[in-house]
Amino acid sequence: MAQPLALLKTAVFTVLVPGTVAGLIPWLLGRGDLEYNVLESPAVQRLGQVSLIGGGFLYLHTAFQFADSDGTPSPSDEPDELVTDGVYAYSRNPMYIGVVLVVVGQAVRYRSALVGWWAVGCLLGFHRRVVSYEEPHLAAEHGEAFDAYVEHVPRWLPLPRVLRRVVD
Repeated sequence: MAQPLALLKTAVFTVLVPGTVAGLIPWLLGRGDLEYNVLESPAVQRLGQVSLIGGGFLYLHTAFQFADSDGTPSPSDEPDELVTDGVYAYSRNPMYIGVVLVVVGQAVRYRSALVGWWAVGCLLGFHRRVVSYEEPHLAAEHGEAFDAYVEHVPRWLPLPRVLRRVVD
């Protein structure tokens, strides 16, 4: 069971960081962008809603996993133990996937190409952070446990091993 302080810190981090990346910035970009008719289709709108809601639930699920491990999503207050269960058994970075899905959903919601490009920028920025900072940090912190985790769980999407080599 998550401690109240871990939940509070997780809530504050969520409002400040993902709330800005996936909420405030898409709102600012989307309200000034032209509305693109291709994003008006009912099928596209439904997919956007699924992306927005699914990404939000995915992020919240991963944030609660961190809180249950007495940590938060914040790099300055991470859990002591490597989180490898739940959705982390299928992807090493589901929290980032959730945030990108929310931003994609916002792009459809606002019918905004600028928000769509923001989603691409977020994905590229997250990838760079994971490769250049988080993975070396986790390898140094958790050693063989992290190496074994990397061997069995893909960085982003649960794909067959053949395709995973191309993506990772």
